[in-house]
Amino acid sequence: MPRPSILIARAIFPEVVDKLAAHFDVEANQADEIWPREQLIQRLQGKQGVFTTGGERIDAALLAQCPGLKICANMAVGFNNFDLPAMTAAGVLATNAPGVLTETTADMGFALLMAAARRVTEAEHYLRAGRWDRWPCDMMIGQDVHGSTLGIVGMGRIGQAIARRGALGFGMQVLYHNRSRLPEAEEQAVGARYAGLDELLRTADHVVLVVPYTPEAHHMIGAAQIALMKPTATLVNIGRGGLIDEDALAQALRAGRIAAAGLDVFEGEPKVNPALLACTNVVLTPHIASATVPTRKAMAHLAADNLIGYLAQGRPLTPLNPEVMGEA
Repeated sequence: MPRPSILIARAIFPEVVDKLAAHFDVEANQADEIWPREQLIQRLQGKQGVFTTGGERIDAALLAQCPGLKICANMAVGFNNFDLPAMTAAGVLATNAPGVLTETTADMGFALLMAAARRVTEAEHYLRAGRWDRWPCDMMIGQDVHGSTLGIVGMGRIGQAIARRGALGFGMQVLYHNRSRLPEAEEQAVGARYAGLDELLRTADHVVLVVPYTPEAHHMIGAAQIALMKPTATLVNIGRGGLIDEDALAQALRAGRIAAAGLDVFEGEPKVNPALLACTNVVLTPHIASATVPTRKAMAHLAADNLIGYLAQGRPLTPLNPEVMGEA
């Protein structure tokens, strides 16, 4: 039997390409070109699998033009680039890369929280501009992290990892909001208390969003929600762009309605809202929460193992729509 053919849509680690080449005929985009949609569709012709990195939109229109496609393996825990119902209807398996990035992403969430609360970016720009010529007592004065109240919106693996860091490492009181409340034993294990979203926003000194994007979550934090927050509060987003109304956030930051923000994800990324770029009291990073060598390699290997597991062995590791395989 001929070997299955797969497409690697973006540049990945060479050892992962070699791993896949041992099982498949591979077309790899090691030049890391950003293919227009029609070129992606063209390159998917005759392919049974595709390795995606989160920016390639897989929807009904694409699937209708790629009838041989059987699996799309995302090198990301998020999968808002997948139209999951359309993929299921077309009999195409979707997989993601959960678990392997939990601790690294939680580290980045805390890095953004601390940088924003302690005004690290502002202070560095101030120093580099040569403006530091004295030491006034209120120079770059920020907010404490230790002993403060941390609010986490989204209490999956990453949210729980952030809660542990806050409660155990920084002596923080931890509130969380989630679609469903955790079992009491899990709450106790991470030192967290459940709260409604409004209560969390009113109470927390630092709010971290770790929510996957869905249409229902679009702009879940807008002007009305920001108005509930303390003027000294920090807002961090490591979930997905689109959770925050960025215009409302920029306006609140300019007006001092909240003290600071830290954002690793953006609604129109890789473009960033110019209103945010104009704010000095926001830390901005280019979607790098999982960007360490061990974690990115683990994500790539898991995506590869899903392709191998399904096309070569019939058993993917982390399916998102197992009903395609006849499983509940």
